[in-house]
Amino acid sequence: MSQEEPQQHGASEQEAAPKSLLQQMEEMLAALNADLSQLDADLRFSARDDRTV
Repeated sequence: MSQEEPQQHGASEQEAAPKSLLQQMEEMLAALNADLSQLDADLRFSARDDRTV
């Protein structure tokens, strides 16, 4: 149990400041939108392949 542990813990808290609920929701919605866009692209590609078979 060195004296460095509390200092490292304090430094990491400053680097990762808590985000507001609004910011967290915006990030989650952006990630969801990206996932849905990728799913849409995958489904369109799959549908295109089904038509050519």
